[in-house]
Amino acid sequence: MNPDTLTLPARAPKLLDRVRWHLRVKHYSIRTEQAYVDWIRRYILFHRKRHPDEMGEAQVTAFLNHLAINRAVAASTQNQALSALLFLYQQVLDRKLDFIDAQRVRRPARLPVVLTRAEARAVLAHLRGDYRLIGHLLYGSGLRLLEALRLRVKDVDFGYNQITVREGKGQRDRVTLLPERLKSPLKAHLARIRELHRQDLALGRGAVYLPHALERKYPGAARAWAWQYVFPASGLSTDPRSGETRRHHLGEKNVQNAVKLAIRAAGLHKPASCHTFRHSFATHLLESGYDIRTVQELLGHKNVATTMIYTHVLNKPGLAIRSPIDQNTPPEQPSKP
Repeated sequence: MNPDTLTLPARAPKLLDRVRWHLRVKHYSIRTEQAYVDWIRRYILFHRKRHPDEMGEAQVTAFLNHLAINRAVAASTQNQALSALLFLYQQVLDRKLDFIDAQRVRRPARLPVVLTRAEARAVLAHLRGDYRLIGHLLYGSGLRLLEALRLRVKDVDFGYNQITVREGKGQRDRVTLLPERLKSPLKAHLARIRELHRQDLALGRGAVYLPHALERKYPGAARAWAWQYVFPASGLSTDPRSGETRRHHLGEKNVQNAVKLAIRAAGLHKPASCHTFRHSFATHLLESGYDIRTVQELLGHKNVATTMIYTHVLNKPGLAIRSPIDQNTPPEQPSKP
């Protein structure tokens, strides 16, 4: 079912059904839909199942304060809850909230975890199969995990050595590089995936999810090779919105677990994850002398200030400053008894 064709039922729909309808009409992702609905449900339960239309700024403030003080949530978690409630009141209930005087969680300034080149190679060496290729793309192209998993065949350009990321963070497209050394293994991988797609087509399947109204605009595109995922799941699954059975992309949890095991096998004690490869990509480019604006474009940052966090490697002790203990000073004489 396409969100553009959704209509509210004649009977009075439940509040959460109305929230889902508005989210789908505005093309919010399934993950955002699930998160917003969950926060609105928790908000209602917190106020003992009062209808949100009977509440306002004071109740929203109380809920956000509860998250900050009693639940000690992160700043991003509180911000997501606020966004969900603002959507509820402004888009669904058509009410404007004047002022919310909640205690806001402060986002601490933390430096990203970065792997050295040797550590990155060690982790990648312990990945197997498709997970290794995904890991190489995260580190070699600076992709986020979901950006790699949502790649379509048409977005990989071997001629220009580039990858086009569609609707990345902030719904922005960008182009990043395709490492030369990954071209051969990626071509071999796509040849194997194409055979799997042929088998699906022979069984009357082979369709993938298409965003927005593309399936109506381009009939048959869902089964075209160009629109297939580069990293498809091993089995078929049911779309939670349309109910159609399709082959989705590989699950992110599988990759996260594989990387976690590889980090452990490499003997590293840093709190690293899949996203650490992206941090390492940016840091190593800056270490190599590449312009920060170029790195900003490759990462898809809207503001260069976000990219500036990776310049901490240029200021760390050891690059241009020598500790006094390492300088040529006469050895300390032992004291006489």
